[in-house]
Amino acid sequence: MGASALRIGVVGTGRMGANIAQRLKDVGYPIAALYDVRLEAAAEAANLTGGEATASLGRVTELSDVVITVVSDDAAMYAIFGAVGDSLLKDAKGTIFINCATVTPSVHVEIQKRAEQSGAHSLEACMASSIPQARNGTLYLMVAGREEIFARVKPLLEKMSASLKYVGPAGKAAQVKALVNMVMNVNTAGLAEGLGLADALGLDLDVVREIFSQTGANSRVLETDGADMQNRDHEVYFSAAHAAKDSGIALGLAEDAGLSLPLARATFEQYERMKRLGLGELDKSGISELTFISRHGKDHLTHA
Repeated sequence: MGASALRIGVVGTGRMGANIAQRLKDVGYPIAALYDVRLEAAAEAANLTGGEATASLGRVTELSDVVITVVSDDAAMYAIFGAVGDSLLKDAKGTIFINCATVTPSVHVEIQKRAEQSGAHSLEACMASSIPQARNGTLYLMVAGREEIFARVKPLLEKMSASLKYVGPAGKAAQVKALVNMVMNVNTAGLAEGLGLADALGLDLDVVREIFSQTGANSRVLETDGADMQNRDHEVYFSAAHAAKDSGIALGLAEDAGLSLPLARATFEQYERMKRLGLGELDKSGISELTFISRHGKDHLTHA
């Protein structure tokens, strides 16, 4: 069977999953099945890709050679790969599961074990990109699992990504992804404090951001989030709630390693504070709402 003849299932058809499905359809992969806990989301993705929207995880596996999962957290991963009831593991022999969620690394190890006990295979393909990259096939993917399984689906993964890195056995890509997001979140919190202080001092934020971009204060986050912080444009690409989750995963890894990470801890607490204030579904740039003295909570927010 040629690579482009592989039938693709997608579980989790939110903005990332739906855009991955559309991208793969565009480059010639038949989309066989789509599943989401919100059936209307699966139906919408089905209308765009020609796949079957189904309320059955077992049906996804039945129709697919490769199943890509993009779910929210550890609990959701365990739910879709359950040992009983409706599960992707039903009659899964020969199926390859590619799991893209940022979850605790040990979860990927366990899911690989469950898949192999069912005669299937599992990889993690952690994404360090956002929605436009999913749609355009320019994701940065960190992949872990059995290297021979990676080789089998590498052509598919190359159609999803601009950069593709195999990093080792199950769990290792999730470890690296947790570190990527931990550092990104620290940078985001630091930028929010810098711009918040600049605002309190009455400085021209356009000028400050330009100076930041030419000095040691520069960062990728300045490019992606700086103007949004200034303009209070917090349309969600990567939510504060997800930032809290991923920083929490990294802190758990640090605790296991016997390390104290005070900057990561402080950042985690800021994103947890956003959740308590009802701001968890804003983009991570919304952390600036906590650092600008002129802003006093969600009543004054502009929701883009």
